[in-house]
Parts: sequence; structure tokens; C-alpha cells
Amino acid sequence: MNTEKLMNIALNLANLKEIPYDSGIIVEGENIKRVLIGIDMETPELLLAKELGYDCVVSHHPKADSCVVDFAKVMDVQIDRMVKAGVPINKAQKALRAKQASVDLGRHASNYDRVGSAAKLMNLPYLNIHIPADFITEEIVQTKLDKALKNKPKTKLKDIIDELNTWEYYQGKVAKPVIRVGSNDDYAGKIEVLMAGGTNGGVDVYKSYFEAEIGTIIAMHVPEDVQQAVIEQNIGNIIIAPHMPSDSIGLLEIVEAWRKEGFEVTCMSGIVE
Repeated sequence: MNTEKLMNIALNLANLKEIPYDSGIIVEGENIKRVLIGIDMETPELLLAKELGYDCVVSHHPKADSCVVDFAKVMDVQIDRMVKAGVPINKAQKALRAKQASVDLGRHASNYDRVGSAAKLMNLPYLNIHIPADFITEEIVQTKLDKALKNKPKTKLKDIIDELNTWEYYQGKVAKPVIRVGSNDDYAGKIEVLMAGGTNGGVDVYKSYFEAEIGTIIAMHVPEDVQQAVIEQNIGNIIIAPHMPSDSIGLLEIVEAWRKEGFEVTCMSGIVE
């Protein structure tokens, strides 16, 4: 049991053939039996893992090395996602460009060595697995919503909230599904679940979806500038299926697969079982 096997299981579940830019094996390891995984696993969590006798630490959010510096490159998957929703490919590329450049600017200047160097000094195997889990989450949420609402052509935003609240993923959690743009009685129109793509694509990306006849976007989070712009555009709705519970959907699929392979896995730092 090693870090390569952990990564390959995650990639296979997400139907990926290569490790994406926002994921990676930061410190390789063999003979792994006990894994500690969380949404944000940094130096304090590495120290905790060492103290508790874990063999490996996995962070969902990218924290080290090229996973940080090259993060903006993984956002290219949003172009394919927009095209699938009906946005012309040239328009999709241009819509994403501003946000992608902004992300690249910030990530390039970050202290990408901070967490990775700590893991190396502790000789503690460490992985970042981001978009594979997000792909899994997105597919599950979209499929379940499509099935639940397929016979409701006049679905309203309240119907979506009510449906999400019946799912065990969101029941009993501190953060609840919420409407960020729109109101209970607004018609949803065509629903698009956007939970994979590195990070939020920004104002232009959302506008492109709405102009391509998407009525409601369901995401894990939305920046204030995007929320305000969509309100002003007055052509679409945004529902937030909360970040930590939604991230947990895909991650727990990976965790369950690891457990079936014989790994002992403990979840923390935002993963809600």
C-alpha cells in the first residue's frame, strides 16, 4: 500500500488518466496503513498526524509545490464544462481568462514550500487531491437533481432547496443549502451544477452560462462580486450547496474505496461523515 495506489484509486473514480495540476503526491511513501484526510491539511495537521501515528496525510485543497503554483492551469476544464452547457468555445475561453489570470498572479507569489517542506522534514507521506473529488461530487449532485426534478418543468428555487435538504449529505450539517441570487418562487429553468474547475470562474463565466440559457447555477460557494453582478444582470439564479458538505460527497467516495482496499482512513478538517 503506497501513495501511488491512493492517488490512482482517486483518479479512477473520477475517470481521469493523469494527475491534474491541482493534485499531486508531495511526499511519496510505502507501507501505508493509516491515512488522515481533511479539506485543509497544513503543518498543524501534519504534526497531529505524526503524534497520532498516521502513515500518510491527504489534503483536499492544494497546499504545496506545483499544486499551488500551477493551480490556474486546472481551470481550463471550465472551458469544456461551458461548451457542454452550450457556450461557444471561443466565448468560453475569453470569459474564463480574467479570473484565471488573477488566480495565477496570486498563486505564483505564494509560499508554496511551506507545507510541503514540513511534510518532508517529518518524512510523512503527503498528497493533495482536489479536482478528482470535485468531479465526483459534481456528477453525483447533477445526476440526483436531474432525476428528482425531471418531471417538474416549472421547478422553483424552493423546490431545489427542499430536495437538497432531503439528502443525507446536507442533513444535520451546520451550513445549509441557501439561495444567494433569486427567491423561493423564482423559476429555476435549466439547472447546472458547477462544483469542479479549480475555483469559481468569475463574473464573465456565470454570465456566459446564463446567456446560454442556463437558468440556475448550483455551486459550493460564490464570491460577493459575482453574486452582485448576477443580481444586477437579472437573468439567472444561484443556489449554494454548502462547501464542506459538498466537498465531502466526492471525498467520501474516495475514502470508501480506500477502505475497501484495506486502508484505515480517518476524516477531519471539514470532511463530514
